[in-house]
Amino acid sequence: MDDSNDEFSAYLRFSREEWAELRSNTPLTLSERDLAALQGLHEQVSLEDVAQIYLPLSRLLNLHFRSARNLDGVRDEFLGRLVGRRPYVIAIAGSVAVGKSTFARTLQALLSRWPDHPSVALITTDGFLYPNAELERRELMQRKGFPESYDRRRMVQFLAAIKAGEPQVDAPVYEHASYDIVPGKVQTVSQPDILIFEGLNVLQTGTVDAVRPHTPSIIVSDFFDFSLYVDADEADIRAWYVKRFLTLQRTVFQNPASYFHHYRDLTEARATEVACDIWERINLANLVENIQPTRERANLVLRKRRDHSIGEIWLRQI
Repeated sequence: MDDSNDEFSAYLRFSREEWAELRSNTPLTLSERDLAALQGLHEQVSLEDVAQIYLPLSRLLNLHFRSARNLDGVRDEFLGRLVGRRPYVIAIAGSVAVGKSTFARTLQALLSRWPDHPSVALITTDGFLYPNAELERRELMQRKGFPESYDRRRMVQFLAAIKAGEPQVDAPVYEHASYDIVPGKVQTVSQPDILIFEGLNVLQTGTVDAVRPHTPSIIVSDFFDFSLYVDADEADIRAWYVKRFLTLQRTVFQNPASYFHHYRDLTEARATEVACDIWERINLANLVENIQPTRERANLVLRKRRDHSIGEIWLRQI
């Protein structure tokens, strides 16, 4: 463990091996078959990864969850009535292609196997992007994924309803093939014990415009109980993005319904050029300008190595 006084002195830093020791007696509840159903395009999570990284993390989150429930009891006792339990909200942030989705699915599967919180929902912020027609109207299609491309008011309303314990809360659905919001389709969340909220810019400090002047502003992260940031070197994320683009070009882009169908016949060399251009103009710019600066707001940072395995963990201490 390293708590040296440097740029990240707010964090205790653990090597993979040091972090693995914090698993204690947490049982391994996922099988190889379970993991196979959770994998991303180019990211393979092994049982060793689960044992050394995810199980200590699930133990930490379970301890936080139980403490939050105890605080709910304190509130109920103070008020002299049952107010009801609020879902515990975990945020996951990080760049495009860093592996947030696979990480979130694996964490969801593990957390749902704890008896304290069997109901774990997962929502991605893609559904809160403005529809393409609205992005075009606002001239934001080339800034899709940037903070201003999200309907932050609707996102805040969703999270506020979740935290208020409403019986059912609907989230819009995004389809990657069409690259757009699916009209009329929703994902319904019904009072989960835990909600995992995953997306590029979830730790942004930008506020929702107030309806009235001088009204206190609310930001999305106001609703989070714990936040994680999945991190890696920019060169590695770029390589993962290009590799993923080439895979999609040979598969999903071949579908006439795909928004990127026009890339289907590119040579590998030309497809690589296109992927690098998109990365530089859009995804790297978003990472440097918006996503990476929020890293130090996370309670936990997971640093990936070139092979996608997590090699270092930073746990916020202040």
